[in-house]
Amino acid sequence: MKKVSLRASFAIIMALLVIVGLVIYVFRFVRDGEKWALYFDESTSNCTYTLYDRNDTVLAKMGNGSRTYAENANVRAACYQLVGDFGGNIGTGALQSFSRQLSGYNILTGVEEREDVDLKLTVDADLNVKAYEALNGRSGAVLVANYKTGEILCMVSSPSIDPAKPPTTLPDGVYINRCISSSFTPGSIFKLVTLSAAIDNIDNLFQRTFTCNGSIDVKGVTVTCTGYHGNQTIEQALANSCNCVFGTLALELGADTLGEYADKLGLTSEHKLDNITTAAGKYDKDESGSASLAWSGIGQYNDLVCPYSMLRVVSAIANDGTLYEPSLLGVSDNKTTLLSSSTATKIASMMNYNVTYKYGKSTFSGLDISGKTGTAEVGNGQQSHGWFVGFLNDDEHPYAFVVLVEHGGSGLGAAGAVANTVLNYAVKK
Repeated sequence: MKKVSLRASFAIIMALLVIVGLVIYVFRFVRDGEKWALYFDESTSNCTYTLYDRNDTVLAKMGNGSRTYAENANVRAACYQLVGDFGGNIGTGALQSFSRQLSGYNILTGVEEREDVDLKLTVDADLNVKAYEALNGRSGAVLVANYKTGEILCMVSSPSIDPAKPPTTLPDGVYINRCISSSFTPGSIFKLVTLSAAIDNIDNLFQRTFTCNGSIDVKGVTVTCTGYHGNQTIEQALANSCNCVFGTLALELGADTLGEYADKLGLTSEHKLDNITTAAGKYDKDESGSASLAWSGIGQYNDLVCPYSMLRVVSAIANDGTLYEPSLLGVSDNKTTLLSSSTATKIASMMNYNVTYKYGKSTFSGLDISGKTGTAEVGNGQQSHGWFVGFLNDDEHPYAFVVLVEHGGSGLGAAGAVANTVLNYAVKK
């Protein structure tokens, strides 16, 4: 009797395991089926699936028993994280993320046998090549989007490889698209968040005079500045990227208000780029009146920002507070209000003043840029990350941009130089 009972228990356990296995399989089939479908055996299909850039440059093609990438090796490397590869190593690449559009996948019927399928992305492959060359082997990210339409024109992550001729040893992080799948210490570009909160919540902000003596003392802890800026207006404080002023503003606003604006501007959330999930950033609320709170308003402490999320912010600032959600598939009809028109206009004017007053218009010859640099300290004896974010004041070329050079040092010297090269190329094409 005991043996029968044990056999019955064993049978029940096995049945439960089978049921659990079937549930897991069905779940994964529903979740990943369309990704699996793209990687079918091409020899069984007479249909050709082709991925193009906005100018009809072939980025990838499969069908009739073959799989190929762009003819030009520079295009293949510059667009690698954007396109992905046929091995599925980059989950956010177009080959996987847009498999439904490419393969005609249906959850009930599987892959539809159709005529040849073409899918055109908004990205300009030549602009990607220019951005990749400007990074010059350094790790980083470059994004350019039309803030009037949401179309992403450039998306480059470095380091990269040629997927047609992959090296034996891969660079660290090559399968990660730094534009959308990573977050980084922002440094002074986060001052745009603190500024937006200050404009909305401090009535006399533009009438005040701020004094910088090189540092402020916060409960016995020294918060240092990049220089001795003396008496300044808020416009000058942003141009000088004055830590003393923005640390003071952070203390006045408080962690709850700063956290609210980091959330409101979308810096702490995941987003959907078409159907691709992007990385969330982070804003930790430290106790009222602390030095960590002051540093958080400066873009240090534990602050983290995804380059894509910052692209959304500067696109909204450029467009009177209204964001056309970025897209790789076409003109966006999805609008979001991130800032009031009044606040966005004031920030945009101050970002233009940055270039005139601090960076020098000659630095960006031929371009009318509104921008903000960031030099983000990352500790452990490593060189700072260099950021430059902003937009062009150009009706024919309404481009917002984000450039990050990991461990590049100066925001203006490293990221600013990349932005200058990329944007000059973009407007002259």
